[in-house]
Amino acid sequence: MLPNLVMKLLIRDAMTSSVHTIGASLTLADAARMMNKHKIRHLPVLDGGALVGVLSDRDVQVISSMSELDPTCILVEDAMSQAPWTVGPTTPLIDVALHMAESKIGSAVVMEHDKVIGVFTTTDGMRVLADLLAR
Repeated sequence: MLPNLVMKLLIRDAMTSSVHTIGASLTLADAARMMNKHKIRHLPVLDGGALVGVLSDRDVQVISSMSELDPTCILVEDAMSQAPWTVGPTTPLIDVALHMAESKIGSAVVMEHDKVIGVFTTTDGMRVLADLLAR
């Protein structure tokens, strides 16, 4: 029964749907505040409403740790990963998990009609795994 359930799970069943985004022209300091406030590690980056990248807490930490760089002067667009991996809400969860593991990426941005509707991260994946193992 469990393998059938796993094969039927879609990314929309496991994604974080209360997604926070950030503008490309804001600073890393702004991003760090947002991440801390909402206890999140990934922010889809928008420019004029269009997805242009994703910023991770690791991106912020690496740049913030460099003493010669001031996070209040560095723009999100200069630190983000461009061309984030996107999937649709009906993408099978197993396909997303396999791709993330093989590509060693920490998140997928879930898009529908050119709008960000969710984010799926390794933390979401661990939550699904824990739920499945508890059954």
